[in-house]
Amino acid sequence: MNQTATHHRASFPSLRGKRVFVTGGGTGIGEAIVKAFVEQGAVVAFVDIAREASETLCASLANAGHIAPVFRYCDITDIPALQRTMAELAEQLGDFDVLVNNAANDQRHDIADVSLDYWNERIAINQRPMFFTAQAVLPGMKKKGGGSIINFSSMSWHAKGAGYPVYATTKAAVIGLTRSLARDLGPFGVRVNTVTPGWVMTQRQIDLWVDEAAEREIKQAQCLPGKLMPDDIAAMVLFLGADDSRMCTAQDFVVDAGWT
Repeated sequence: MNQTATHHRASFPSLRGKRVFVTGGGTGIGEAIVKAFVEQGAVVAFVDIAREASETLCASLANAGHIAPVFRYCDITDIPALQRTMAELAEQLGDFDVLVNNAANDQRHDIADVSLDYWNERIAINQRPMFFTAQAVLPGMKKKGGGSIINFSSMSWHAKGAGYPVYATTKAAVIGLTRSLARDLGPFGVRVNTVTPGWVMTQRQIDLWVDEAAEREIKQAQCLPGKLMPDDIAAMVLFLGADDSRMCTAQDFVVDAGWT
């Protein structure tokens, strides 16, 4: 199938009316996830620091005739602010059925330049919020008798990518968090899984890193031809949020066109 082929995406009736919370939902993969859940009839809330892009997304979905997602500006490194925001949104919309821990920052860095402050900042963005968002949704999911938590890793550490050792550390740690939470939360019907994307062609990636050398690397490393797009990742997230994946937990679902 070539890159211009028409893709007929699945519909998941169990997602209609589900309450979904997404971190980093205003741009890139997060934007595709928010849009996909809204189009399935879910009630979606998301946080981001990209205010203008997030507001534009909400308006676009409303103009298309969908129930607009609810956006709140929130810096996820501020855990008390994140906790307050999630509590307010759950009060407004109802307890969440699905949590998508998408937000991250893959800023490049050299080993020699990493200070303690920089290390802590990267942890605060890429690792720490995942635990506290899961903690925040758990009481509501227990009351509902179940839920789905979806954490995002990255194929970068699987592929031994250079130039971001702290980022790679945080993304490897996601697997451990997922598996531990899956064991603890399984008795309450809460499923916890990881989605591991490959090199996804978000605007950020295209603007910063996708040059001719990168194009050659993608063609050589992927088993499948063509570019990995945000919608390809959102499709897996929808499946994991839906009842169709009711017996899937503690797993790492890799969507990387066969890179790793």
